[in-house]
Amino acid sequence: MAARWAARCLRVGREGRRLISTPAASRLTSEEIIQMRNELFTKEKERQLSLYPRIEKIEVKYTGKPHPGSLLIMNKALSTPYNCAMHLSEWHCKKSVLALVDGEVWDMYRPLTKSCEIQFLTFKDEDPEEVNKAYWRSCAMIMACVLKRAFKDEYSVNLVKAPEVPVISGAFCYDVILDNRLNDWQPTKDNFNSLTKDASKLIYKDLPFETLQVEAKVAREMFQHNKYKIETIEQKASRNMEGIVTLHRFGDFVDVSEGPHIPRTSFCFQYEITAAHNLQTNQPELIRRFQGVSLPVHLRAHHTVWHKLLERSKWLVTEEKIVEAAAESLEEKGGTEEEKTLSI
Repeated sequence: MAARWAARCLRVGREGRRLISTPAASRLTSEEIIQMRNELFTKEKERQLSLYPRIEKIEVKYTGKPHPGSLLIMNKALSTPYNCAMHLSEWHCKKSVLALVDGEVWDMYRPLTKSCEIQFLTFKDEDPEEVNKAYWRSCAMIMACVLKRAFKDEYSVNLVKAPEVPVISGAFCYDVILDNRLNDWQPTKDNFNSLTKDASKLIYKDLPFETLQVEAKVAREMFQHNKYKIETIEQKASRNMEGIVTLHRFGDFVDVSEGPHIPRTSFCFQYEITAAHNLQTNQPELIRRFQGVSLPVHLRAHHTVWHKLLERSKWLVTEEKIVEAAAESLEEKGGTEEEKTLSI
């Protein structure tokens, strides 16, 4: 769907000029790059699993409610928090968004590597900050996947980064550099609807978010075609002694992400891509900040509240607003049910 409107709509600039598409240079196509990263992710995941040639058992103590103190015998480097939730109840499987493993926030599908204590985080917790951050992060990654594929190979799309945005800021974001022939293009409502439909297809597929920690050299190989991701990889690798970078994947789409993420794309319910703003930066290329809004399946909103969320998500989220929203989030306490929904 998005590819069709790309071919149809993006040829005409704001001043009515016809944009002529030239043959792609001798390079990998967008789809080939996605598949290359996906294959390298799988290869590295299998390599890491091979480091544990025989199955070892670990003890996982559940410390949450109900039934604290339950002891689970799991498989080292194979069993995940989701597998632990399966041993507890169907409720834990459906409602758990993240795990706390020895106090560390953990993806539900990230393998456990040692005996530990575990509890689970949900959207209905008294302090859902980590869960909200993971949800926003995952929504942005879904949008990145849609944008990367929307233009096929008629126009280049370079993913820059997903700013770490507090949920209270009103929109999840992803910064993108489009082909410079599109500098005058302004997306229409139909364009955003088409992107949203593509995102909805991914959500409907119920794809799990996988996590993989890799050495920086592995991440560099995966993202060698994107200088902005290489810069991000270097920054993240420099923050730890081992030079480790965290990657996430759903379906065949891989990205460098802060993590953690929600368990599956189907945790998203109401979801829309709503805006694209030109950013004023010192970069020679034009950076667009695509924005959207979503609510999880566990927190559905009345249509009047959803309309307010949609309108607010169209406002440009700047770095200053991110800082302000973070400060406001720290001060926020109580509030009406509608106010809570508006900040998730």
